[in-house]
Amino acid sequence: MNQHTLGTIDYIVFFVYFIIVSGYGIWVYRRKTGHDGTLEGNSKDYFLAEGSLTWWAIGSSLIASNISAEQFVGMSGSGFAMGLAIATYEWMAAITLVIVAVFFIPVYLKNNIATMPQFLSQRYNGTVAMIMALFWLALYVVVNLTSILYLGAIAISSIAGLNLTFCMYMLAGFAVIITLGGMKVIGFTDVIQVFFLILGGLATTYLALNLVAEHYGTSGAISGFNLMTEHASDHFQMIFKRDNEHYLDLPGLTVLLGGMWIVNLNYWGCNQYITQRALGADLPTARSGILFAAFLKLLMPVIVVLPGIAAYVLYKQDVFGAAEFGSGADLNPDRAYPVLLNILPVGLKGLSFAALTAAVVASLAGKANSIATIFTLDVYHKVFKTDATEKQLVATGKIAVVVAMILGVLIAPHLGIDKKGGFQYIQEYTGFVSPGIFAMFILGFFWKKTTSTAALFATIGGFLLSVLFKFLPTYTDLSFLAPFGFAVKPAGSNVYEIPFLDRMGFVFVICIIMMIIISLIDNARGVKPKGLEVDSSMFKPQPSFVIGTAAIVVILTTLYTIYW
Repeated sequence: MNQHTLGTIDYIVFFVYFIIVSGYGIWVYRRKTGHDGTLEGNSKDYFLAEGSLTWWAIGSSLIASNISAEQFVGMSGSGFAMGLAIATYEWMAAITLVIVAVFFIPVYLKNNIATMPQFLSQRYNGTVAMIMALFWLALYVVVNLTSILYLGAIAISSIAGLNLTFCMYMLAGFAVIITLGGMKVIGFTDVIQVFFLILGGLATTYLALNLVAEHYGTSGAISGFNLMTEHASDHFQMIFKRDNEHYLDLPGLTVLLGGMWIVNLNYWGCNQYITQRALGADLPTARSGILFAAFLKLLMPVIVVLPGIAAYVLYKQDVFGAAEFGSGADLNPDRAYPVLLNILPVGLKGLSFAALTAAVVASLAGKANSIATIFTLDVYHKVFKTDATEKQLVATGKIAVVVAMILGVLIAPHLGIDKKGGFQYIQEYTGFVSPGIFAMFILGFFWKKTTSTAALFATIGGFLLSVLFKFLPTYTDLSFLAPFGFAVKPAGSNVYEIPFLDRMGFVFVICIIMMIIISLIDNARGVKPKGLEVDSSMFKPQPSFVIGTAAIVVILTTLYTIYW
């Protein structure tokens, strides 16, 4: 088995990747801004790359911003622990992207929305917008940026044998170089990042499946996959029954009919660093890019989940042991992807290492750019310097990028992300606020009577309700919910817990009901809510989009039928 270091050829492959991405980024920056920097001071051009991203750049950037260490490390670890069911996050995201493209993006573009707080200000009021701007800045820095930095650094450190802190600084520095070029540079370099991500990811998956096949005396990725379904059949179930030990994470049909929709619709439709990729394009281009991203999402479980299952099979067959994964209470599933990378042959190890780095850097750049956008346009420009020039806004954005990355590097080591499990860490902490935010957005879109007071309830009340439902089992007997599938007693525990996705569903429903009641009371008092410009004709997609959507639905239906 290879040592936890890279060979000379691996470093050459990695530096070729680094030079290609950096060189292309510099070329895009100089070409788009002009050698005299004529467009460098344009804030909309810097933050949104207005009108310059193609559909394939938008789709690639969406995936590059989304797929990072929490998928390569965290989701592979979840694949090791619970199997293919974790892929529901990726496959449900494909159909979610279609919904966002049809119903969400047209509203943003029709109303010239550049940031999510701007939407809230335009639809509700400045108070709601500022509260959420500050909240999003805190969430993006403390949860998203730090988790990506830390998980990415852990993976790279374990593969290359480098110091963990050095790896964090290296990733942060590389991301800053790309981010300072603005959204144009991020969008177009993400195309290369996704190329390396997919190529290196597929190479890792192929070799992992082939290793399984070789262990059983045969060869080939298809043979390896068939052997995995035979020797780890429990890892190829998409819908868990209540007696499954992972039911708390993926509670049965909730993944198809309940809280999973809130997770995905909030993430893909109400999230600055996701929607920002499409906000500078025209509607047909934005929709085509999002549809392209939806097709790429169908491929992601092959790259990030199957390697985790392969590592599980090899672990059960003692190919890997305690030295790689630990044992008993110290078993660490998040080691699955780094362990697999360490057994790759020279050259391919460098390619897969580049793929992992590409995913981390692209995601960091996307997060940092969105942090800078919200801070500059929704905080600095509205509170500190309302008469700021375009050049001052761009300069402030660049400073915000550097400050955010420094904060991420300083905070990351103290959060204990690796103890909780990377993917679960991110889902749990963003899940405390997702239901309220999504309720505020969905009623703001489609119910004109929704008032700012109702939005404030969703903002603050949604969070408090999430905390309440999290700790409610500690003080209340929830066994009466068990027959309905909304509570489960973990092994070795006498306390019923509410599964994470069910908890989100409860909070979302309560927020919707309370927002309707509050809005109706406000309406009766004569409060007139702000409106948005919405025309039903803008929700009609082009024929090619409909055909692509039908293909995605057929593929998903087939997959869930096979692995039900």
